[in-house]
Amino acid sequence: MALTPEPASGSPILAARGGPTAEPPGSLNASLNSSWASSTGPSSLEDQVATGTLGVVLLAMGTVGVVGNVYILVVLGRFPRASASLRVYVVSLALADLLYLLSVPFVVATYVSREWHFGDAGCRVLLSLDLLTMHASSFTLALLSGERCAAVLRPLDAARRPGRYRKALALGAWLLALLLALPMVLAVRLVPRGGKGVCLPAWGPRTHRAYLTLLFGTSMVGPGLAIGLLHARLARAYWRAQRASFPRARRLPAPRVLRLVLGIVLLFWACFLPFWTWQLLAQYRGAPPLPARGARLVNYLTTCLTYGNSCLNPFLYTLLTRHYRDFRRR
Repeated sequence: MALTPEPASGSPILAARGGPTAEPPGSLNASLNSSWASSTGPSSLEDQVATGTLGVVLLAMGTVGVVGNVYILVVLGRFPRASASLRVYVVSLALADLLYLLSVPFVVATYVSREWHFGDAGCRVLLSLDLLTMHASSFTLALLSGERCAAVLRPLDAARRPGRYRKALALGAWLLALLLALPMVLAVRLVPRGGKGVCLPAWGPRTHRAYLTLLFGTSMVGPGLAIGLLHARLARAYWRAQRASFPRARRLPAPRVLRLVLGIVLLFWACFLPFWTWQLLAQYRGAPPLPARGARLVNYLTTCLTYGNSCLNPFLYTLLTRHYRDFRRR
């Protein structure tokens, strides 16, 4: 979820992560709050159909994603030695996806009823949970890329690393993600507006804009640069190994494992970069750059993209662990 400014008042309001952002006053489905906080008329048939379709799609994505991520956790729990160097990070990613997907029913219920039913605690938990899982995923992806880089450039050192070392890194990623989400937990509150409850942060629009800009840097820019540099080093190492054609190249992890890791990273960027672009445009422009109907369409698409990431990831995790096990057997 994210907080976006309500154009009518200039104060931030609650919106689903990748979901509806603030739209001009009088438009429908502006956000999880502004759609009922502003004075709007009854929903049109088109809006009802769009909202119902979005709800069905999100529930379907949530069901598939929850089953897939639970399957990954069960498999790795039953076979703890499978892909040992990747196991901790894959478990961390699957947990982050699972927690994020568990928010789908709450988002759909708010979309359909156009009212917040989950109280002040719901504002704090659901909003901060999205920020927590998003950062935990991006930090874990950086650690996963670093693990693959170490396996190529320093295979003996990587093999000697104990499991508790990787667990400590994964736990540190979650603690850092929690620290970045903590201001949202403390600032968000449920306040009455227009006869209904609205989730609002205690700080003003400028502070909120600065906070979202910081989160963009910590969730996308920073980890993205680190991952890009790591994969550039990997590409350089493989290029040199292929040119030299010396026996040590046979001991390098299979390139397809690295391609799958890169695929997971690119999927994360493809699903969340549109969300952040849309959110920051709304923050710095003060209003969506599109007409109301176009803005709603972009909101729906970015919503599906963010949840689609957690839905598709289990399939990539399955391929990643399976291919790595095959490599270890050979």
